[in-house]
Amino acid sequence: MNLMWVLVVTFLIFFMHAGFAMLEAGQVRSKNVANQLTKNMLTWSVGVMLYFGLGAGVATLVGAYTGGGSASLGDAFAYINGGSVDWVYWLFGAVFAMTAATIVSGAVAGRAKLRAYVGYTVLLAGVIYPVVVGFTWGGGILAELGFHDFAGGMIVHGMGGVAGLTAAWVLGPRIDRYNRDGSTNVIPGHSLTFAVLGTLILAFGWYGFNVGTAATVFSPSQAESGTVALGSFDYVGRVALVTTLGMASGAIGAALVSLYKTSKVDTLYVANGLLAGLVGITGIADAIVWPGAIVVGLVAGAQLPVVFEFVEKRLKIDDVCAVFPVHGSPGIIGALAFPLFATTGAEASFVAQFAGVGLILGWTVFATGVVFGGAKAIGQARVSEKHEREGLDVSEHGVDTYPEFGQPDTIADGGMDVIRADGGRPNAGGIKLVMAYIRPDKLGDVKQSLAAAGAPSLTVTNVSGRGSQPAKKGQWRGEEYVVDLHQKVKIECVVADVPAHDVVQAISDGAHTGEKGDGKIFVLPVEGAQQVRTGNEGPGAV
Repeated sequence: MNLMWVLVVTFLIFFMHAGFAMLEAGQVRSKNVANQLTKNMLTWSVGVMLYFGLGAGVATLVGAYTGGGSASLGDAFAYINGGSVDWVYWLFGAVFAMTAATIVSGAVAGRAKLRAYVGYTVLLAGVIYPVVVGFTWGGGILAELGFHDFAGGMIVHGMGGVAGLTAAWVLGPRIDRYNRDGSTNVIPGHSLTFAVLGTLILAFGWYGFNVGTAATVFSPSQAESGTVALGSFDYVGRVALVTTLGMASGAIGAALVSLYKTSKVDTLYVANGLLAGLVGITGIADAIVWPGAIVVGLVAGAQLPVVFEFVEKRLKIDDVCAVFPVHGSPGIIGALAFPLFATTGAEASFVAQFAGVGLILGWTVFATGVVFGGAKAIGQARVSEKHEREGLDVSEHGVDTYPEFGQPDTIADGGMDVIRADGGRPNAGGIKLVMAYIRPDKLGDVKQSLAAAGAPSLTVTNVSGRGSQPAKKGQWRGEEYVVDLHQKVKIECVVADVPAHDVVQAISDGAHTGEKGDGKIFVLPVEGAQQVRTGNEGPGAV
């Protein structure tokens, strides 16, 4: 029963990778979505292999030797061939390790080379994170001091957030993120929907972190005596309660500060604040009661807009997915708040908590700086300017996440299977180019309308521009930006045997909404044409 419980909560924590993938993909530009998703999958795949072959053993060795004990290599790596119980508990530790690793990917999005990121994941899973675990949960120096971190608020999330901030600082900001005068350009992500759904998936999996760590179905002594009695479930309800209240308070705290700063409740701040509240409560959920959970959650959420602005505008660090304000600073806040709010468990110690935060910060910054600094020194840390501008999806993976601008292929263009009416000599026997600029969401309607008019062949280009449609203001993490170039779709139809005015009417019918920004249609004469396959020229080529 105990092993089954551990496996269930382990699977919950593993499912958080789906949340991280959606959250981070939503906060990057569409040209970098596939790269972000690939990094998330490789974080798990590469990282878990290293944690199995190296990381878990390193944690045991560091814990033994920094805690005044000793351990042989055989003992440290005994789990590899240890059997069912050892493997289950190894997996429980592995999902925590991979959570710390995947946090970093959001900070370096849009410019890090895949090989540099994967190389860092190898070292993080094999050495950097295991050293932190050895200091703390492994019985090492911080455990000896009495440092308290119940489910990884500082050990997992704080460490991951600090690592991400360090990596982003070493890499430098994305192109065009900052102007020469130091002012900031907002670069919005491509999907708030992804970001919010990813947040909720993470919140669901978070119960595996906190509630899973809290509970043991049966205590060993009771099981050995044959008595059927609950073990640590006697306080699991309190952990579930404070986790939920911390989550809710984090969202509310971020919303209130966003409202104060911008007179608007920023959606992304609410989502990020919810996660910050969870991070703040994770390290102390076993030792506080509900009033403390609300206070810590509110503080963790409220600091988010302030810390993000400080990192962005004062430190000039381009933390794309705000991993430090969401994971780093709330993890630190939660750890330092433990002596203030602890009501049960080990005796609270300011010295132990400050020492723990300081050692974890120092080790993480040093190790991450060395890895990314080394990659930068040999020119392998970030992609070229050309590749960054065209997007990492194409340059690193050769794919386009949204090949049709996110629109379904509503109708095939028909090719030579469509019978075209000759109409005598339309267009005065010449060739016409009908060129239109329309709303992207009307492309499907226009394609259908053109097919019905007997002119299904067309060329489509994704463009942006401005005309009579007024500019509008957007907001991304509380910062306003002006959108005066509106996304449009450019359609080009070259016609000879179909009257140009029929094509114009078909496009107009399909694109019409009656609002400003419906677009414009132009008709231009074409001096000549040649079909490559047959060599036909003039109207016959069309």
